[in-house]
Amino acid sequence: MNQSVLNWLDETAARCPDKVAFTDSDRSLTFRQFDTIAKSVGTFLTGKAPAHSPIVVMSGRHIITPAVFLGVVRAGCFYAPMDATMPVSRLNQILKVIQSKIMLVDKDFLEVAQKLDFDGEMVIIDHILDTPIREDLLQTASAGLLPTSPLYVIFTSGSTGIPKGVITSHGSVMHYINAVCRVLDMQEGDVLGNQSPFDYIAAIRDIYIPLKTGASTVVIPKNEFSMPAQLFHTLNTHKVTTLCWSVAGIELPAKLSGFDCGKPEYLKKVCFSGSVMPGKYLRIWQENLPDALYVNQYGPTEATASCTYYIVREKAEDTTVLPIGKPYDNYGILLLNEDGTETTPGEVGEICVKGPVLALGYYGDRERTNASFIQNPLNPNYRELIYKTGDLGRFREDGNLEFHGRIDRQIKHMGHRIELGEIEKTAGEISGVADCCALYQKEKELLYLFYTGDAASREIVLHFRTVLPAFMVPRKLIKLEALPRLPNGKPDMQTMKSYFK
Repeated sequence: MNQSVLNWLDETAARCPDKVAFTDSDRSLTFRQFDTIAKSVGTFLTGKAPAHSPIVVMSGRHIITPAVFLGVVRAGCFYAPMDATMPVSRLNQILKVIQSKIMLVDKDFLEVAQKLDFDGEMVIIDHILDTPIREDLLQTASAGLLPTSPLYVIFTSGSTGIPKGVITSHGSVMHYINAVCRVLDMQEGDVLGNQSPFDYIAAIRDIYIPLKTGASTVVIPKNEFSMPAQLFHTLNTHKVTTLCWSVAGIELPAKLSGFDCGKPEYLKKVCFSGSVMPGKYLRIWQENLPDALYVNQYGPTEATASCTYYIVREKAEDTTVLPIGKPYDNYGILLLNEDGTETTPGEVGEICVKGPVLALGYYGDRERTNASFIQNPLNPNYRELIYKTGDLGRFREDGNLEFHGRIDRQIKHMGHRIELGEIEKTAGEISGVADCCALYQKEKELLYLFYTGDAASREIVLHFRTVLPAFMVPRKLIKLEALPRLPNGKPDMQTMKSYFK
């Protein structure tokens, strides 16, 4: 196995230097140009940060961003992407966790960056893209990279209100990308259409599949996802063959009758994840692209994106609930009871993941790492870590895994994992909120906040928008005289769910 993702970049840039690697609405980069930028950024960073240390990257959804990520890696470091559109308070929480000494920032986001609680060196990305390359420095910096070396930190919602930085190694990403490429049969001639922001876990497919295979990635403008005719035009213009999108991204063109305007003529592979795919929208895709490969994926950030897959061979109906399938290569799935014993056949248990694809843990948080990444209770003989997902599942007779919801109150909304407890904590910070409970209506993908007190709904929403990402702001606010409670004092969630419409 290669030592790091840089081996992929070296091999592909040498094999097809003039082939387009990444394209957005403004420009394209060949593999040679992509690698040149990475080497320039890496040269600038060498000597500025210790090996295996984090570099914050606040950059946009364009083709320079993944080149900057690889520049950080060329310097022997790992990158921590941040979304400049998030509230300043949220970005400051991330900075407090990551404790980076260097921030690379797009000039367009400099004003935001300067408002942050950051006392390290702030570098404008445009200013270092032409740094003269020093191959000797780069070789020395990357010589110590191993499969176990950290590659990136991606932040997810935390129940305590502090974001969790999931740190993942080169080897884990390479195992996952190898497995996905086998299932999707990714080739040099394939073109991926990117949907996800580059600070989100789903984007690693769009970044690293090209580096491994020589395929290309096209960054699709965000506004086009609500304009199916333009979206399909873009897919056809760039001859996109492969989509690895969130369920929400796949749903929208079907919801908006996009196929009445045409269809993606070159599309051969449609891979989706993040939440449950409604059968009625999948059927629309199947009817219009009957020869495409459809793959349902499941998995948490802590297990490097997706750990199981299901190739959809049946015609979807309105009532279809797809299984989440079988483990990818290099993944193992266990279903455990609360006492750590294995479930019996057909029984529902907690989905636990094992294998070399597990993340290294939560950055700077040993306590939460030790609580979630534990010794396999079925193996008393040697060290074998598993990750407890908090999701419930059941194996069907054919060996495919079914998803049966969450153990706790963590949800998947718009492709993002959200702790409902974090929403409640945020609401509790408002002086006019006396009591509250957050719930999720999965069928309509709506976040509810039930609350008591004299706060106005507008005041609550404005507060949420200043401290949390937009996808965590409740869409429905219900004011009550008192929260209904069970005899044990806990909120009566079933009663509150009667307000769902």
